[in-house]
Amino acid sequence: MKQLSILFIIAMAIAACENKPAVITNVYGATISTDGALALASLNEQVAGKDSVQLTLKGTIEKTCAKKGCWMTVQDENGVATRITFKDYGFFVPTEGADGKEVVFSGVAKRKITDVAILRHFAEDDGKSEEEINAITEPKEEIEFVANGVVIYEKETKK
Repeated sequence: MKQLSILFIIAMAIAACENKPAVITNVYGATISTDGALALASLNEQVAGKDSVQLTLKGTIEKTCAKKGCWMTVQDENGVATRITFKDYGFFVPTEGADGKEVVFSGVAKRKITDVAILRHFAEDDGKSEEEINAITEPKEEIEFVANGVVIYEKETKK
């Protein structure tokens, strides 16, 4: 009976390890808990009717700032991207190699109007052409998400 119990515990441990979708590759900024992270698609619902809200969200990195890694855009499961910046410009994410990776980030979300100068700055960081940058002439209402911590995952490869 004792051997059966040990085998059961080992089997459960192996099953738990096999169900994990990813392994952590790096943590940026503050150490955050990834437990209970909400899908990024719930962002609008979470912010509705509030000035700001503290959230931990998850999604897939679409791209990062190619100049410094000072922002990233993250897609939800519907392909909708949200720009994430970092608290007090206090940390950066990789400028290359993060695209397509799973990410969990924690911080504050709030609705705001992003002015033309900032939109043009983001476009320049993104490598847009002068023509594309100059075409930005109107401010944009959006949800600002300022993260204090980010966890980027690497998908496991099967051996």
